[in-house]
Amino acid sequence: MHLLNISTRRILLGVWAALALPVGAAAPDNHVDQVEQGRRIYREGVLPSGAPLSGARFDNSMVAGAQAACVNCHRRSGMGAVEGDIQVAPINSRFLFAPADDKAMATMDPRFGKKMNRRHDPYSDATLADAIRRGVNNSGRAMNVMMPHYALNEADMAALAAYLKQLSPQWSPGVGTDKIRFATVVAPGVEPARRKVFLDMMRGAVTQKNSSTLPGRRHMVSPAEMILRTERAWELEVWELQGAPETWTAQLEAYYRRQPVFAVVSGLSNGTWEPVHDFCEREQVPCWFPSVDLPPATPQAFYPLYFSRGVALEAEVLAKHLLAGKSRPRRLLQVYRDNEVGRGAAQALKHALAGSDVALAERALSDQENVSGEMLAGIQEGDAVMFWLRPTDLAKLDKVAPPRKALPFFSARLSGAEHGPFPAAWKNRARLVYPYELPEKRAANLTYFHAWLKSRNLPLVDEPLQSEVYFALNFLTDTLAEMLHNLYRDYLLERAEDMIGRRESGKAEDEARDRAMLLPTVAMPMKPGMGMPVNMPEQFGKRQGTTVYPRLTLGQGQRFASKGGYIVRFAGGDSDKLVAESDWIIF
Repeated sequence: MHLLNISTRRILLGVWAALALPVGAAAPDNHVDQVEQGRRIYREGVLPSGAPLSGARFDNSMVAGAQAACVNCHRRSGMGAVEGDIQVAPINSRFLFAPADDKAMATMDPRFGKKMNRRHDPYSDATLADAIRRGVNNSGRAMNVMMPHYALNEADMAALAAYLKQLSPQWSPGVGTDKIRFATVVAPGVEPARRKVFLDMMRGAVTQKNSSTLPGRRHMVSPAEMILRTERAWELEVWELQGAPETWTAQLEAYYRRQPVFAVVSGLSNGTWEPVHDFCEREQVPCWFPSVDLPPATPQAFYPLYFSRGVALEAEVLAKHLLAGKSRPRRLLQVYRDNEVGRGAAQALKHALAGSDVALAERALSDQENVSGEMLAGIQEGDAVMFWLRPTDLAKLDKVAPPRKALPFFSARLSGAEHGPFPAAWKNRARLVYPYELPEKRAANLTYFHAWLKSRNLPLVDEPLQSEVYFALNFLTDTLAEMLHNLYRDYLLERAEDMIGRRESGKAEDEARDRAMLLPTVAMPMKPGMGMPVNMPEQFGKRQGTTVYPRLTLGQGQRFASKGGYIVRFAGGDSDKLVAESDWIIF
């Protein structure tokens, strides 16, 4: 379903006044069932009868079933989208059925100049039915030709209207008039140094964000934000988990019952993340770019967003590299710690090599074991070894000679990459499966990240982790700014899908992309009365990225933003410089 008007093309901000719901109208006994029927029409393209929803476009072409579902264009939140230069209008409760004096406003497409939507008369059940059935809006105008005409009977139409009336009718839990509440999750087993720098960054970023939100200190907000006063102070709770993973669900539920949050922002785990992932999906709480090594492989999940698939992505990159090479190994030995991440990485590589002629062997290390020469004794010329090991294990390799006839590969994510404690003999032969941008290329991307660390007196302990936290909070600021007062959880994720590639490629407007929530301003002269640095460097105006990844993108329904990696080696000697042995391998 597409409630589009041809005159709405190339429009950014929409003001949609609408009628209030009939006052005093009693809900039918079957209202819950009716809403569920409407949900299936909207989300699945299935009518209450079980038949597929069908619609005819302007050229008499037909759409049916899931392809005809309203969610495809108006999205789960009902807040619409942009298709090319066509604005798909919001159709949720507030934009269709709110009181006439509730001037709802939505940022639709920041690529073009800001204009105000034409105000329209409020929709009633009857005019909504005309729009859906005949493609005529409540002002009597034909809607955009992309809007199908749906043949809905009275019962079907009543069900769909009932669903729309309860779609995103009010702010999601965790949102107040002047504050918005978030949580971050820290799993047990994280090294104390990483835990400390993670929490220092989270708290420092939130403190700086809130200081810039105070009256007279706002900076780089859009005109809509300023006029509508949509910027809110942030509250951050730290949900520290204890004990075995099977107990985490109860702990998360207790935290959430005590104080609901709008989203779980970032997060840290050296092992499983699945209980947190499942909690967020079940409670419909966005899980916003946590720093984890092995995200759950559940592509149907909607609420969690991740930087990448972690070690599972590394496994796929390595397999693609080995199978495409001229000298593919006859046999590959995997060595890994017998824990959640190690087993997950080994299983992912086994799956990626399935059906190939590469024989696979595995050696799982117990807590008491270290890599030994005996484990590598059977390695022959033409073989390869993949080590899924962390720095504590690498440091013990100095007592083991590297295989002379086979290349050893290492996970960059687990090992610490170029900063890992590789013994010299291993460093000269090691190949890293490297899911980040090459260090010399990402230097410009991380200029502001490093400046921010310096401004907050924070040490650089773990660049991938810290830059992930920095990006997660910075991108959240940008996304919330474009959401204005439409603070619905589903909409947060939809805006992320739409914005992330545009943000990284530099197509966003200056004020949306240069939001200074996390940017250091202490050394930058300011214009009187404004929060915008006078000497903003040119490269920042072109929106350099703020992560260690070369590019982050999300399509509708995608939940992993980085999708590739390099195979690299050390330049030689004691140097930490890396040399790429492959192009960026996309999986």
